[in-house]
Amino acid sequence: MRNILVTGGNGQLGQALQKAATAYPQFNLLFTDYEQLDITDKDAVAAYFSTQDVHACINCAAYTAVDKAESDEEKAFLLNFQAVLSLAEVCADSNAQLIHISTDYVFSGKQNTPYSEEDETDPQSIYGASKLRGEAAATGYNPDTVVIRTSWLYSEYAVNFVKRMRELMQERPELNVVFDQAGTPTYAGDLAVAILDILQYKAANTSTSIGGIYHYSNEGVTSWYDFAITIKEMTNATTTVLPVTSDKYVTAAKRPAYSVLNKEKVKTTFGLSIPYWRDSLAKCLKNM
Repeated sequence: MRNILVTGGNGQLGQALQKAATAYPQFNLLFTDYEQLDITDKDAVAAYFSTQDVHACINCAAYTAVDKAESDEEKAFLLNFQAVLSLAEVCADSNAQLIHISTDYVFSGKQNTPYSEEDETDPQSIYGASKLRGEAAATGYNPDTVVIRTSWLYSEYAVNFVKRMRELMQERPELNVVFDQAGTPTYAGDLAVAILDILQYKAANTSTSIGGIYHYSNEGVTSWYDFAITIKEMTNATTTVLPVTSDKYVTAAKRPAYSVLNKEKVKTTFGLSIPYWRDSLAKCLKNM
């Protein structure tokens, strides 16, 4: 395994992979975004695999505008389902390992214990439904596909909760943040390292199929409110952060009230050590 295609290379996880890749010189990561490769065009994907001799693909590309997806269903399913199916087909034809990134939004959020990979899915939004359909397409067509569900992704890059909170805390004297949604923040830098470790495991165990669904987030659990409070403390901001219920912050798409992920499977299978969310947040803020 040498040449690894990374789709969505300009996004949070794509940029985190660019940084993490320097510690994995055995891999040659090929970063693309829409301008370089339209993954909704299967013929273009197949041609790219052929000319670049691709051995694995990390699919970071997705339609992630959660609220906009409610009125843009066709495009959400095009990117989160049809394009994923094409990648799975081409990877299977090319004997290339596919790692596909999914989301906690495939769950209803009505549970009160950490979700395992075997728990029933029940997306409450178009975004969640499109991502679940993509999972099914990828694993159904190509059982060797690795699907990694993650949650509350943030980084030094692109647009995310941490960067937005830092900005708003410099601009406003007071902020309202929901406290009745619980989950776990995931630092994209940690997820990037985990993905490359999984590919390293596969390279050392070529005859072993690692296909299946895995959960990955940082360790621990918090609410968006407590997440914001921690950002405030770590950046010495003086903004007043007030807790509000979700009904005071109406969005087009429904968010899971509880989406903590059980990570035992990914830790046991690949021997991963996962950092605690506060430690990773401090690391990210230091890098900003």
